[in-house]
Amino acid sequence: MIPEFNLAQAIGLLSFVLGILCFYQRDDQRLRIMMVVMNLNHALHFALLGAVTACLSALLAVVRTGLSIKTRSRNVAYLFIIITLLLGIALADVWYDLFPIMGTCIGTYALYCLSGIKMRVAFLLGAICWLTNNIIVGSIGGTLLEATLLVVNCITMWRLYIANKIEFP
Repeated sequence: MIPEFNLAQAIGLLSFVLGILCFYQRDDQRLRIMMVVMNLNHALHFALLGAVTACLSALLAVVRTGLSIKTRSRNVAYLFIIITLLLGIALADVWYDLFPIMGTCIGTYALYCLSGIKMRVAFLLGAICWLTNNIIVGSIGGTLLEATLLVVNCITMWRLYIANKIEFP
């Protein structure tokens, strides 16, 4: 079944564009700033789709990503992971509501505890969780976003690998 195209889907397509801009960044700080903007848009998209746990996960991602610009505290990461798990499980209606929760937890760990290529590998795992969620909830832009991010993120990792290999023979 093909989802109906409406305002929610249009906002999802904007998330698609913002996500491409986000993960194309080689600078970790710029990536985080763009991620805040993308997740704000994504939260609105999921709210309009009626995907409560995905909306909550996107809103938590806004706050945790914003804080990750200022701190890399593992304690903050663990606090956000616990909050995400508790709120997500409390709001989950069906088992597949856990996909955005898992994706958010992985993304939280990546933002606070990892950097460079390792951070982007974790983002790949989170993207798989979000891709699964987006297919299930019928998000056209979200599905395009995560599928594309898998490719863009791999390209960026390759670029980082090559840059590091040249700098550090």
